[in-house]
Amino acid sequence: MEHDGLATDEVLFDVSGEQPHDAADARLEAQLASKPDGPPPYLSPSSSSTFNSCQKRWEFRYIHRLADPPGEAAIAGTFAHHVLELLMEEPGPQRTIERAKAIAREVWPQTAELDDFIALGFDNDEQRRFRWLAWTAIEGLWKLEDPSTVIVVANEQKIDAQLGGVPFRGIVDRLERANASNDAPLIVSDYKSGKAPSARFADGRLEQVLLYAAAIEASTGERPASARLLYLGQNIIETKVTETAISTAVGALGDTWATLNAAVENDAYEATPGPLCGWCPYAGECPEGLAELESRNASGRIRSSAPSLKFLNATV
Repeated sequence: MEHDGLATDEVLFDVSGEQPHDAADARLEAQLASKPDGPPPYLSPSSSSTFNSCQKRWEFRYIHRLADPPGEAAIAGTFAHHVLELLMEEPGPQRTIERAKAIAREVWPQTAELDDFIALGFDNDEQRRFRWLAWTAIEGLWKLEDPSTVIVVANEQKIDAQLGGVPFRGIVDRLERANASNDAPLIVSDYKSGKAPSARFADGRLEQVLLYAAAIEASTGERPASARLLYLGQNIIETKVTETAISTAVGALGDTWATLNAAVENDAYEATPGPLCGWCPYAGECPEGLAELESRNASGRIRSSAPSLKFLNATV
């Protein structure tokens, strides 16, 4: 089936070079960015990922508090997450594609009125394309599971915990039980609307849900049995929650926390030039980023659609 030339099984927003966004965690990033200068009060998965990807980008975002407006992919992911959150709050038999369509229609005006969405400058045709691509992500849930059978414990569950001495905060998309029994194992599930990673990078992506599992255990005393990433319309990446897996994830979080606090104390942040510079909103403020853009542009190693190329034109 096709709509406006787009197949319904098209992967949502394979935006080359753009960092993955976690829709729920974006709200925690906004809270962190509004805090006074100095070490952050906690780490969230997104802030930790940003720091590990490029310390300079973290500095611009959280110390200098420069704007980092979400792009098309992030806004669409937030919309899809919201629809699925509301859908999974319905009784099991009512979690149908038809009900998801109705919810999408009901909440769409909230997205259409966002300043960040308006700033994209979409005309009517582009808005239709955006809505259709977002819908393919939502509809993609049925390619992975039958939502009516999921035993939901909580949706959009905010968690705060000390993990290995690190103050950690996150929002779990979905906490469920493996079956209807009250003592059935817990499962942590997180929706992803971007492109699923190759097997080489899957373990790194699972770190987020393992930290969620660790935080749930720290808060409730019950360890989830498994943690999953649901790449809508594509596949599920899942891992068992073991002591070894949790220790590894929490240890990595501790390393990030120590390195981050040292960077803040010394006011020294290392740039990590690479493909992501083409999608960094701060490339124009970063000498290393500009140099990387110039090199990649001269050698044809960057897409002409990379938004940060505008900073090269500004320096001419």
